[in-house]
This record gives sequence, structure tokens and C-alpha cells, in this order.
Amino acid sequence: MSNNAAIVELSQTANKFRSSIVLQAENKYIDVKSILGLFTTLVGGHAYELHVHGPDADEAKKELSTVFAKHNLNVTIVD
Repeated sequence: MSNNAAIVELSQTANKFRSSIVLQAENKYIDVKSILGLFTTLVGGHAYELHVHGPDADEAKKELSTVFAKHNLNVTIVD
């Protein structure tokens, strides 16, 4: 099932940035800044795509990729 620590850390990290940060899981798009959205989507075994657009996108991608790796979540960051 979902990893509560990963969800909280991802949301808190995303909220530090002004950029739009969206996680794509199959055909669903979730705002990473929304803990509720992450709880309903972030389950083990899925592959995700992370879309980041905005003024601080590079820093956001770097920090979020670290959090995803720390929690062993399979994510591809889309440029």
C-alpha cells in the first residue's frame, strides 16, 4: 500500500517550490503538493512520470528526485 512517510516528504518538498509539479500515473495526473492526491495514487510497484514547469523547476526536479530515490519509488522526470 502507500508509504505515508514518502507521501508527506514529497508533498512538503514540492510545496517549497513555486513551479507546477504534477505526477503522472498511467492516465491520472496528481498535484504533488496535494497530500490527498498522493495518498490516492502513490502505491508501490507503479512507474511514474514527474512533470515540473516553472521558475524553479530545475531545483524542484533535483530535490524531488532525491526524495523519490530515498523511498525506492520508480519515477522518470520528464523534461
